[in-house]
Amino acid sequence: MHNGTIYRWNRPVYDISDGQAHLRIENRVLPAGPTVLDTMANAAFYYGLLRALVEDDDPLWRRMTFDAAEENLIIGAKHGLESRLYWPKLGWVGADELVLRRLLPLADRGLESFGLSARARDRYLGIIEGRCLNRQTGAAWQRKHVARREAAGEDRRTALSGMLRDYVAAMTDGRPVHEWVA
Repeated sequence: MHNGTIYRWNRPVYDISDGQAHLRIENRVLPAGPTVLDTMANAAFYYGLLRALVEDDDPLWRRMTFDAAEENLIIGAKHGLESRLYWPKLGWVGADELVLRRLLPLADRGLESFGLSARARDRYLGIIEGRCLNRQTGAAWQRKHVARREAAGEDRRTALSGMLRDYVAAMTDGRPVHEWVA
């Protein structure tokens, strides 16, 4: 009854697998890949950041109101890397700058606290850094790719289907999305 209504971000799921009933919690806050490597980077960034924020002596929720956090969520959902977000002691800052200057170091500290090696932290968080520096996420790549195809004379339907074919091909080659050519 509650799935998808009350528990939007983390939802309980009752399932039967191989005849065995189990209950699990699905974490639905992580954005999709588009590659496995991108998904791993998203998870490392999220869990590292979460751990660092929880362990902080001066928790974020004491320095930033819920209303400010809610506004950041709405702005970020609408504008992605083009967002200007509020952060304590920084004020309003671009999303990419916030990630590069504040959030990546925090995520690194949190992942270190989990015991993740420096090599693994660098690998996964380097992907998040690359997205900020190249300003290319999966959604940004899709928009640029469709626009390029349309500028080359394709109609919208052909441009979209061509983008999807190229997206599937690119996601199976294993390179993270910030390295794809639009």
